[in-house]
Amino acid sequence: MGPAYTSAYRYFNDDPNTKAVEKTIFDQLLVGMSSTYPDDDTYVTDSAAAATALATSHKTYNGAIAVTKEQLPLTTLLEQAKALNKTTAVVVTSQINHATPASFLAHNEHRRNYNEIADSYLQNLIAGQPIADLMLGGGQQYFTRNDKDLSKGFVEHGYHYINNMADLDRLKQLPALGLFAKKGLEPALGSQYPQRLMQMTEKALELVSASTKPFMMMVEASQIDWCGHSNDISCAMAEMDDLAKTVTLIKAYIDAHPETLLVMTADHSTGGLSLGRAGTYQWKGQSLKHIKAMPKAIAEKMLQTEQPSSIWQQTTQLALTKEQNARLVKNVADAKLERKPTKYLSRFIKQLIDEVTYTGWTTSGHDGVDVQVFAYGKGYTAFTGHQDNTDIAAILMQMVSQ
Repeated sequence: MGPAYTSAYRYFNDDPNTKAVEKTIFDQLLVGMSSTYPDDDTYVTDSAAAATALATSHKTYNGAIAVTKEQLPLTTLLEQAKALNKTTAVVVTSQINHATPASFLAHNEHRRNYNEIADSYLQNLIAGQPIADLMLGGGQQYFTRNDKDLSKGFVEHGYHYINNMADLDRLKQLPALGLFAKKGLEPALGSQYPQRLMQMTEKALELVSASTKPFMMMVEASQIDWCGHSNDISCAMAEMDDLAKTVTLIKAYIDAHPETLLVMTADHSTGGLSLGRAGTYQWKGQSLKHIKAMPKAIAEKMLQTEQPSSIWQQTTQLALTKEQNARLVKNVADAKLERKPTKYLSRFIKQLIDEVTYTGWTTSGHDGVDVQVFAYGKGYTAFTGHQDNTDIAAILMQMVSQ
């Protein structure tokens, strides 16, 4: 979530009935910027190296999960907090053994070792207990496998386990584990739970606040990155909206509990997003509000009808020129001849949305731009100005130890 994402969300969220562009929660809490480069022959980080930097205050190689270049374990913020008898929690929209949460809870030579990382959540213990007292997110296929059922292991450690978001209210005390999808959670756009990060965070705050012990919680709006990799602007704005509502909730919590500190940053930016394209001084982010489904879902509907233009209007409300509409009809016909018609047509739909809204992308991967730092609450001024991601972690580790 680099600067282009928060700029895009500001204009996406703007009230067209007022002359001024309203500030978002991100504008209100912005305090600085951060560099994100790894300890590798590149300035562009991956999520594992960046998360390791934020979790341990040490640079490492792309792909590393809280280990040095020599693959030695590095103490993480959550391990430190747990050792100091603080309550610990992880809330993400990815699988809970994905690169970012894993870098706070595990140690592994490579982020893709998903089963090994999941196993380590029951092996990397402090005082006989897993590092996180609460974990909410996805990842069922890594924890309930044919070779073993890790959920039973957590139950043996006293955890309450649920596997359906509808059961979130059933969690009444810690420790607890909630896995709500095979891998990552459903995207926010078109979902039954478009504010699932906010809902999980609200439950997490309720649970950690039930104790008099201090707590440390790592929350990640994981799928902003996934939308960027997919060059999907409508997906990205839906994820940003979920995050904005989550941060607004956290700010209100801090106003009621002023001893609490929020620090928020990104591990990197993704996609090389630009607001404006092809030399045109325009970005029509407001129109993205009318898109009600992911490109894949739109494509599936179009492939089942002889009236794709009608589906386009129903699901996007974006006006097309005659030339654009003709290309849409042709691409639907072409997709039906492809080996993977939905994937083929989804790609075209994203490109057409970009064209209509003047959205640009430079890569399907990460980029090396600095990312923003947001902070609120007790001690927030320690994060003002420009810092490296390792500086942020070093300050937090010092605060946790106090």
